[in-house]
Amino acid sequence: MLRDVPAAMAARMAELEARDAADRTDGTAHLARLRQVPRATGEFLALLCAAAPPGPAIEIGTSAGYSAMWLALACRETKRQLTSYEVLAEKVELARETLRLAEIEDVVEVVHGDFRDDASRWRGVGFCFLDAEKDVYEDCYGLVVDAMASGGLIVADNVISHAAELESFVARVLADERVDALVVPMGKGELVARRR
Repeated sequence: MLRDVPAAMAARMAELEARDAADRTDGTAHLARLRQVPRATGEFLALLCAAAPPGPAIEIGTSAGYSAMWLALACRETKRQLTSYEVLAEKVELARETLRLAEIEDVVEVVHGDFRDDASRWRGVGFCFLDAEKDVYEDCYGLVVDAMASGGLIVADNVISHAAELESFVARVLADERVDALVVPMGKGELVARRR
């Protein structure tokens, strides 16, 4: 899977990696920046998603679709679909361009909207990646944990880089008896929780 990234996807990944690096140094406004995960985190997400139990995959916070490409590799491998939620119209447009250029429209759907407004439709979720604005983490976690399949994985990004902002969220998940959870010190910090 990680050794066989299709050429179209690899090209889009490289393009978004270059743009993200430039966004971080050229003064691009915070909400306009891609703010995507590092490559190693994308690979980590793909491995976790591929190892998750059967069931749909959800991403909360699409941005330009960089992490969705990594998750799409796992979804193809495991014959599942990824639904990715994004609230910003300009990011939805950019993400849909990524799906087209990376040739993953058959595996990934980008929904323009707030996951919290659509959460009730989900059951038996095998994998969820949470990488949205930090003030929605607790709401999203509360909704998605109840929709997870037994053994399902929830991964939340930025728990080290935004430690102060996410302190109560991390404490809540680590204390939640419905999951086994830990913080993985890679990238910007990944909180990984497995539904019991």
